[in-house]
Amino acid sequence: MSGMKRRAFVRNGTLALLALGMPPAFLRTPLLGESTFRTARKKTLICIFQRGAVDGLSMVVPFGEKAYYGSRRSIAVPQPGRTGGAIDLDGFFGLHPSLAPLRDLYGRKELAVIHAVGSPDATRSHFDAQDYMESGTPGAKATRDGWLNRALSHTDCDCGRTLADKNAHAADHAVGQLTVGGVAALRGIAMGTELPRSLRGEHPALAISDLQKFGISGGRDSGLQDTFQRLYHTDGNDAVEGAAGDAFEAIRILKAANPLQYNPASGVSYPASDFGRSLRQIAQLIKSGVGVEVAFADLGGWDTHQAQGGAQGQLARRLDDLARGVRALYDDLGDRMEDVVLITMSEFGRTVRENGSGGTDHGHANCMMVMGGGVHGGRILGDWPGLEREQLYEGRDLALTTDFRDVFAEVTSRHLGTTQLDKVFPGYAVDPRRFRGFLG
Repeated sequence: MSGMKRRAFVRNGTLALLALGMPPAFLRTPLLGESTFRTARKKTLICIFQRGAVDGLSMVVPFGEKAYYGSRRSIAVPQPGRTGGAIDLDGFFGLHPSLAPLRDLYGRKELAVIHAVGSPDATRSHFDAQDYMESGTPGAKATRDGWLNRALSHTDCDCGRTLADKNAHAADHAVGQLTVGGVAALRGIAMGTELPRSLRGEHPALAISDLQKFGISGGRDSGLQDTFQRLYHTDGNDAVEGAAGDAFEAIRILKAANPLQYNPASGVSYPASDFGRSLRQIAQLIKSGVGVEVAFADLGGWDTHQAQGGAQGQLARRLDDLARGVRALYDDLGDRMEDVVLITMSEFGRTVRENGSGGTDHGHANCMMVMGGGVHGGRILGDWPGLEREQLYEGRDLALTTDFRDVFAEVTSRHLGTTQLDKVFPGYAVDPRRFRGFLG
């Protein structure tokens, strides 16, 4: 096949390396890089995006706030001790009852909540707010890459040579070994059909919708992989062939993780949902030692304009999926959670007052949860602004007291060891004095 036809094949997307999740930068930078980390065990950050704007006031309920109940006649989560009541955390805040699987993590001081957190940009557009949070540059539409991609770029890893070059002299050691000659594979991954905005950029990252379908199940897929490799072979050994070689090396490494035979830890049961499957696969990749440093998963369905419900209903079902999935992953990883931090985020919060359809509309500040063995938890962090009308943002929303970039900067610098935070969050003067202290 001529070079022109081969590139048309790529453009038409039949194989489409881009569909594997690689941004255009894959033509210049290898997907797999050599680790120069000083520690034997990797630190991993798991990001869960609650896409659609979760109602943080019902996720972590300010039951000690009279105005909460005065503003929500039909959807307020009852106070602790009542039927369907919130789970008391500190006498003022409580978890939604559907988050019960996370209760003892808070009690073990491995879960912290940051409340009244979000973007300083006032947009109530889902698209813009998600873009700003994932780019890490609120209000700036021109940013091309994501904050997680930049964090990987400024975390200590030598990605200057292709994996194929490194393995050329070490093939005998590759069988059954997921890190070869110090190679750290698959540093940034997202569970889904395409990369989220936050992982796009110069540093290679990979989107995986299903490990069992990612060209790694053997049989006929192996022949198909050979066909694709021949397709991408070029006489000139150009960048396309090099990138394809790394992509197929990634497939070989993932195949060694043996997804068809994976069994979670004893007693662990993931929800039978897309989100549950995503977290199960993240746990598998972390336990397999393929070098994951950043993992990303989406959970949608939070745009509750109508029939939101309180202790039961639409929101409660979403929170149940979140809590059971997160707790299953937590228990599945076991002592590996000492090296893992999991953080939840959503583009903005929702109005304090319920609307006429038994729901809530687009708001401003929200809450995040951070958990892991190294988290200084058991606390509600942030400055609580109050819910009386004169305390609200524009008279309707929870006011912002913590910029989400300070949360992201704390977790990337103190957990991943990311340096040059001015480049990870361009245009923002990161100051550790604004960190909330959930990590040492």
